[in-house]
Amino acid sequence: MKYDPMQHHRRSIRLWKYDYSRPDAYFITICTHKHQCLFGEIKNQQMILNEYGEIAQRCWLEIPQHFTNVSLDLFIIMPNHIHGIIIIDNPIRARHAVPLQNIEQFGKPVPGSIPTVVRSFKSATTKRINKYQNTPGNPVWQRNYYEHVIRNEKDLHNICEYISNNPQNWETDENYL
Repeated sequence: MKYDPMQHHRRSIRLWKYDYSRPDAYFITICTHKHQCLFGEIKNQQMILNEYGEIAQRCWLEIPQHFTNVSLDLFIIMPNHIHGIIIIDNPIRARHAVPLQNIEQFGKPVPGSIPTVVRSFKSATTKRINKYQNTPGNPVWQRNYYEHVIRNEKDLHNICEYISNNPQNWETDENYL
Protein backbone atom coordinates (compact mmCIF):
# COMPACT_ATOMS: atom_id res chain seq x y z
CA MET A 1 0.00 0.00 0.00
CA LYS A 2 1.35 3.42 -0.98
CA TYR A 3 1.80 6.07 1.73
CA ASP A 4 -1.03 8.59 1.82
CA PRO A 5 -0.47 11.44 4.34
CA MET A 6 -4.22 12.04 4.60
CA GLN A 7 -4.80 8.42 5.61
CA HIS A 8 -1.52 7.35 7.22
CA HIS A 9 -0.82 10.00 9.81
CA ARG A 10 -0.06 9.47 13.46
CA ARG A 11 -1.97 11.64 15.87
CA SER A 12 -0.05 12.32 19.05
CA ILE A 13 -1.79 11.63 22.34
CA ARG A 14 0.54 14.06 24.12
CA LEU A 15 -0.62 17.45 25.37
CA TRP A 16 0.23 20.05 22.75
CA LYS A 17 3.43 21.94 23.67
CA TYR A 18 3.46 20.47 27.18
CA ASP A 19 6.92 20.12 28.73
CA TYR A 20 7.11 16.47 29.79
CA SER A 21 10.41 17.09 31.57
CA ARG A 22 8.86 19.49 34.09
CA PRO A 23 8.48 18.50 37.74
CA ASP A 24 5.13 16.74 38.01
CA ALA A 25 3.55 13.36 38.68
CA TYR A 26 2.47 11.28 35.69
CA PHE A 27 0.19 8.24 35.52
CA ILE A 28 1.51 5.86 32.86
CA THR A 29 -0.05 2.79 31.25
CA ILE A 30 2.02 0.68 28.87
CA CYS A 31 0.46 -2.33 27.09
CA THR A 32 2.15 -5.38 25.65
CA HIS A 33 2.30 -6.04 21.92
CA LYS A 34 -1.12 -7.29 20.77
CA HIS A 35 -2.17 -7.34 24.45
CA GLN A 36 -0.39 -10.66 24.97
CA CYS A 37 -0.50 -11.83 28.58
CA LEU A 38 3.28 -12.05 29.02
CA PHE A 39 3.83 -11.11 32.64
CA GLY A 40 1.86 -13.67 34.63
CA GLU A 41 -1.72 -14.20 35.70
CA ILE A 42 -4.35 -13.12 38.18
CA LYS A 43 -5.14 -15.76 40.81
CA ASN A 44 -7.52 -15.06 43.69
CA GLN A 45 -7.52 -11.39 42.69
CA GLN A 46 -3.72 -11.19 43.08
CA MET A 47 -1.16 -10.68 40.33
CA ILE A 48 1.30 -13.58 40.17
CA LEU A 49 4.36 -12.55 38.16
CA ASN A 50 6.15 -15.04 35.94
CA GLU A 51 9.80 -14.65 34.88
CA TYR A 52 8.87 -11.99 32.26
CA GLY A 53 6.81 -10.09 34.82
CA GLU A 54 9.77 -10.16 37.19
CA ILE A 55 12.00 -8.76 34.43
CA ALA A 56 9.49 -5.96 33.80
CA GLN A 57 9.29 -5.24 37.54
CA ARG A 58 13.09 -5.09 37.90
CA CYS A 59 13.36 -2.73 34.90
CA TRP A 60 10.63 -0.50 36.35
CA LEU A 61 12.32 -0.35 39.75
CA GLU A 62 15.66 0.51 38.09
CA ILE A 63 14.26 3.65 36.41
CA PRO A 64 15.53 6.02 39.17
CA GLN A 65 19.03 4.55 38.82
CA HIS A 66 19.12 5.69 35.19
CA PHE A 67 17.22 8.98 35.64
CA THR A 68 18.34 10.86 38.73
CA ASN A 69 15.49 13.37 38.39
CA VAL A 70 12.85 10.62 38.56
CA SER A 71 11.23 8.77 41.43
CA LEU A 72 8.51 6.15 41.40
CA ASP A 73 5.25 5.89 43.27
CA LEU A 74 2.64 3.14 43.20
CA PHE A 75 2.71 0.71 40.26
CA ILE A 76 1.37 -2.68 39.25
CA ILE A 77 2.45 -5.13 36.61
CA MET A 78 -0.63 -6.82 35.14
CA PRO A 79 -0.71 -9.81 32.74
CA ASN A 80 -0.55 -7.59 29.63
CA HIS A 81 0.16 -4.06 30.84
CA ILE A 82 1.72 -1.95 33.54
CA HIS A 83 0.23 0.99 35.42
CA GLY A 84 2.54 3.27 37.34
CA ILE A 85 3.16 6.73 38.66
CA ILE A 86 6.40 8.41 37.64
CA ILE A 87 7.43 11.60 39.41
CA ILE A 88 9.86 14.05 37.89
CA ASP A 89 11.38 15.68 40.95
CA ASN A 90 13.52 18.35 39.34
CA PRO A 91 14.46 19.09 35.76
CA ILE A 92 17.86 18.18 34.38
CA ARG A 93 19.78 21.42 34.05
CA ALA A 94 21.69 22.61 31.00
CA ARG A 95 25.43 22.07 30.91
CA HIS A 96 27.96 24.67 29.76
CA ALA A 97 25.25 27.33 29.30
CA VAL A 98 23.62 25.44 26.43
CA PRO A 99 19.86 25.40 26.99
CA LEU A 100 18.14 22.04 26.84
CA GLN A 101 15.06 21.76 24.66
CA ASN A 102 11.92 21.07 26.64
CA ILE A 103 9.48 19.93 23.96
CA GLU A 104 9.97 16.36 22.77
CA GLN A 105 10.32 16.12 19.00
CA PHE A 106 10.65 13.03 16.85
CA GLY A 107 14.30 11.97 16.81
CA LYS A 108 15.24 14.57 19.45
CA PRO A 109 14.62 13.05 22.88
CA VAL A 110 14.62 15.32 25.90
CA PRO A 111 16.84 13.90 28.66
CA GLY A 112 14.82 12.97 31.74
CA SER A 113 11.43 13.54 30.08
CA ILE A 114 8.53 11.12 30.41
CA PRO A 115 8.81 9.95 26.76
CA THR A 116 12.54 9.28 27.25
CA VAL A 117 11.96 7.41 30.54
CA VAL A 118 9.21 5.25 29.01
CA ARG A 119 11.26 4.59 25.86
CA SER A 120 14.22 3.49 28.00
CA PHE A 121 12.05 1.23 30.17
CA LYS A 122 10.43 -0.41 27.15
CA SER A 123 13.80 -0.91 25.46
CA ALA A 124 15.47 -2.43 28.54
CA THR A 125 12.53 -4.75 29.21
CA THR A 126 12.36 -5.87 25.58
CA LYS A 127 16.10 -6.60 25.42
CA ARG A 128 16.08 -8.59 28.67
CA ILE A 129 12.97 -10.62 27.82
CA ASN A 130 14.23 -11.36 24.31
CA LYS A 131 17.61 -12.40 25.69
CA TYR A 132 15.91 -14.66 28.25
CA GLN A 133 13.76 -16.38 25.61
CA ASN A 134 16.41 -16.18 22.85
CA THR A 135 14.14 -14.24 20.47
CA PRO A 136 16.09 -11.15 19.38
CA GLY A 137 13.93 -8.49 17.76
CA ASN A 138 10.59 -9.77 19.06
CA PRO A 139 8.26 -6.93 20.07
CA VAL A 140 7.18 -6.89 23.71
CA TRP A 141 5.34 -3.56 23.90
CA GLN A 142 2.75 -1.69 21.91
CA ARG A 143 4.17 1.22 19.95
CA ASN A 144 2.72 3.93 22.20
CA TYR A 145 1.59 4.34 25.80
CA TYR A 146 -0.99 6.28 27.78
CA GLU A 147 -0.01 9.10 30.08
CA HIS A 148 -1.95 11.46 32.30
CA VAL A 149 -0.57 14.46 34.16
CA ILE A 150 -1.72 14.13 37.77
CA ARG A 151 -3.28 17.49 38.56
CA ASN A 152 -4.07 17.40 42.29
CA GLU A 153 -4.39 15.25 45.43
CA LYS A 154 -7.87 14.00 44.51
CA ASP A 155 -6.62 12.91 41.09
CA LEU A 156 -3.64 11.16 42.74
CA HIS A 157 -5.94 9.42 45.25
CA ASN A 158 -8.25 8.15 42.47
CA ILE A 159 -5.32 6.89 40.39
CA CYS A 160 -3.74 5.12 43.39
CA GLU A 161 -7.07 3.47 44.13
CA TYR A 162 -7.37 2.39 40.49
CA ILE A 163 -3.85 0.91 40.49
CA SER A 164 -4.36 -0.85 43.83
CA ASN A 165 -7.68 -2.37 42.75
CA ASN A 166 -6.56 -3.37 39.26
CA PRO A 167 -6.03 -7.09 40.02
CA GLN A 168 -9.46 -7.34 41.70
CA ASN A 169 -11.06 -5.69 38.65
CA TRP A 170 -9.11 -7.69 36.05
CA GLU A 171 -12.11 -9.40 34.47
CA THR A 172 -13.78 -6.04 33.81
CA ASP A 173 -10.55 -4.29 32.70
CA GLU A 174 -10.47 -3.03 29.10
CA ASN A 175 -7.16 -4.88 28.68
CA TYR A 176 -8.62 -8.21 29.85
CA LEU A 177 -8.56 -10.88 27.15
